Amino acid sequence: MTEERAVFVGIILQGDDERKIAEYLDELEFLAETAGVKGDKKFVQKIDHPEKATYIRSGKLKEIADYCEEHCINYVIFDDELTPMQQRNIEKVIKSSSVIDRTSLILEIFSQRAKTAYAKMQVDLARYNYMLPRLAGMWTHLERQRGGIGTRGGMGESQIEVDRRIVRERIARLKEQLKKVDKQMATQRGNRGQLVRLSLVGYTNVGKSTLMNLLSKSTVFAENKLFATLDTTVRKVVIDNCPFLLSDTVGFIRKLPTQLIEAFKSTLDEVREADILIHVVDVSAPDFEEQMQVVQKTLKDIDAGDKPQYIIFNKIDNYTYEPYDEFSLKPKGRENRTLDDVKAEWIGEKKNPCIFMSALSKEGLPKLRSDIYKMVAEIHAGRWPFNNFLW
Repeated sequence: MTEERAVFVGIILQGDDERKIAEYLDELEFLAETAGVKGDKKFVQKIDHPEKATYIRSGKLKEIADYCEEHCINYVIFDDELTPMQQRNIEKVIKSSSVIDRTSLILEIFSQRAKTAYAKMQVDLARYNYMLPRLAGMWTHLERQRGGIGTRGGMGESQIEVDRRIVRERIARLKEQLKKVDKQMATQRGNRGQLVRLSLVGYTNVGKSTLMNLLSKSTVFAENKLFATLDTTVRKVVIDNCPFLLSDTVGFIRKLPTQLIEAFKSTLDEVREADILIHVVDVSAPDFEEQMQVVQKTLKDIDAGDKPQYIIFNKIDNYTYEPYDEFSLKPKGRENRTLDDVKAEWIGEKKNPCIFMSALSKEGLPKLRSDIYKMVAEIHAGRWPFNNFLW
């Protein structure tokens, strides 16, 4: 079986950091690999603003089209969400490959990863909301069937309206089904009593599920791919004699489609109702601080931005840096920071308590368990001042 291949397209606007754009395209390639498509080449164009009709300029578009035809490329993946008009115009030029955008790719991954009926309903709702304004482009081939009618009410347009109605009906039905499940889940959360709740949050693929397994001794699915976990998992954990509930939720990502945020809002109730958020960070990622900002923005979007946080800087065993050349005229950059530099910056200087550790090698695990015990015990003591079972 021939492996499907993709090329990736991004733009550099005035004032953009070219290194960041390269990192964004690397992440886009990782997304494609998660979906089962191998990366082939990246195309980048410097422009003042995205072209309204085709996102990129015609010369670069023709270059991509020629490359795809010559090298039998299956997909052309754009790093931003394309408007329906942009997608249609691009497809007129790139005829040998499927044209998709970042949003469509993420929706495809979520569709592949959804295992439970609830997750599948959430992803379907997001997909239909994304699909609705794009139906016209999907039915342009029907215009040939209009014959001599010569009016706007021809068969092609009628078919579009039929499909719009079908999609709207499915959206309404999914929303009703999700409401019922949400009520059941709210009842389940209410039945858990007043146990202290901690929720693991973070960028996708930072090691949340590995930490969940480590702390709860459970077997939550974990692998080195984006969005390994879609369904929220809740486990009762006891550290020494201190019980609490720990939940693992879907990872966040930059440019997360708004359709998915809306569809998964109810799933993220575990985050909104948590007493403490355990923000897991992949400190070995070159752009980990930007990933942290993405997480903070997403938490704010789901009304959980004000929750107390404890930060875990995970994967210290993967941390690398370039030694700084003191004779270089170039100023010291983030790639020159040692792990000790990062620790000095975060420990004591920031508002949130934190730890640097490795979930894989278990380095730092005793301190993590001790810190969690103290946080949970403090909440218990405030909630039940006369209950001394913890001590």
